[in-house]
Amino acid sequence: MKQFDEGDVRTILTRALSRGAEFAELYYERTASTTVTLIERSIKGISSGVMEGVGIRVVRGDTTGYAYTDDFALDRLIEAADVASYVAERGGGGQIPVFSRSRTGPLAPIQEPAVSVDLARKVELLVTADDAARSTDARIGEVQCAYGDAQRSMLVANSEGRWVENEDQLLRFSVTALGLEDGRRESGVDFIGGRYGFEEMLSHTPQDAGKRAARQAITKLGARPAPAGQYPVIVDAGWGGVLVHEGVGHGLEGDFNRKGTSIYAGQLGQQVASPLVTIVDDGMVPHARGSLAVDDEGEPMQRTVLIKDGVLVGFLYDWLNARLMKTASTGSGRRESYRHVPLPRMRNTFIDAGKDDPEDLIRSVKKGVKAQSLGGGQVDIVSGNFVFEIQEGYLIEDGRVTAPIRGANLIGNGPEAMKKVAGVGRNLEIERRVGSCGKEGQYVPVGVGQPTILISEMTIGGTQT
Repeated sequence: MKQFDEGDVRTILTRALSRGAEFAELYYERTASTTVTLIERSIKGISSGVMEGVGIRVVRGDTTGYAYTDDFALDRLIEAADVASYVAERGGGGQIPVFSRSRTGPLAPIQEPAVSVDLARKVELLVTADDAARSTDARIGEVQCAYGDAQRSMLVANSEGRWVENEDQLLRFSVTALGLEDGRRESGVDFIGGRYGFEEMLSHTPQDAGKRAARQAITKLGARPAPAGQYPVIVDAGWGGVLVHEGVGHGLEGDFNRKGTSIYAGQLGQQVASPLVTIVDDGMVPHARGSLAVDDEGEPMQRTVLIKDGVLVGFLYDWLNARLMKTASTGSGRRESYRHVPLPRMRNTFIDAGKDDPEDLIRSVKKGVKAQSLGGGQVDIVSGNFVFEIQEGYLIEDGRVTAPIRGANLIGNGPEAMKKVAGVGRNLEIERRVGSCGKEGQYVPVGVGQPTILISEMTIGGTQT
């Protein structure tokens, strides 16, 4: 990590304020990463590199000026500050208080940083997963495996006297297995991901990931066409929380509410979901992808309750939107890299644990669908309307999970679905996948989760039977 002189940083920020801006910030970031891809038993891609640079942000009112550079010479950094400062009219500058310095690291212990592990060991993981998937069933015809790690160092220093340094890292591993039978092709996927060291690959092994992906593909080969129509739906614990993230979470981000474009704008204190539903966004879940000691503005992350017993009680704020709304940041200011301005973003978003036995929820359904795993989808983040593929799904008949189904889609509206939640299990699970969230062209790692939930009625897109 590059070491910055306090005097130089003070000079840069003073220059950024020189045209009369109200706030200035220097954001430094260095990320070292490695990715490896194995397709059909052959290494198809290996990449490693370092991305490093500085962004200068200047704010006046609700307008932001931003400039970045990967040249660390003082004159180049001052030039970036000059460019960003043109958001303000000419006028007096500001005074920078004494910096209050702090340094943070991963929220949970890292035993073996992945960045220090030999490439040969990383490739071995992929080969092991490939072998495990193929050995599961002769009908597995193709396998793809991918590995990635990243280690990031960052510094945030601003005109309010904040100086925060942080280090964090990410690990991800995925397996996709393709089952082939009688001209049909079905895929299965499995993931391992989070803010872990390389030691995680020993406790949650690539063999297990390969087998799980293969079993899912083979199960789908024997699946019957999905029914179409309105049915009760059980959404399984863990990755099922992507439904809440996409269909509800974006509408709870502070900028959408400040601008009045969210369906939740102006509804604080109102009942917006079933009384059984409490939705939380938590940046402090150990090892989860969206967890960090501080956000990308240096604000400590926190647990933020957004909907409590169905009542809307809060939004997610970065520094700028909190200031404009006369409230406090929730530690939700996130950016893709030093090339980007921070935005209010989700971290780990989930429905909190309820009181129901998940098996009782299934037994309560006479005829319905269990969405074991959701796949890709399309979402209108303003309205909450969505269509999600059911990656792995089953029929529920007379209170029992029976035949697997294929070709099913889950169609609905996030806020309306939350009003129809009729049961919430006590088995909260934060997923271990490799989710990333997009907004205004920026992608950041996030986590999702939930317990098993019962939604009384949803539209299933499939083949009418």
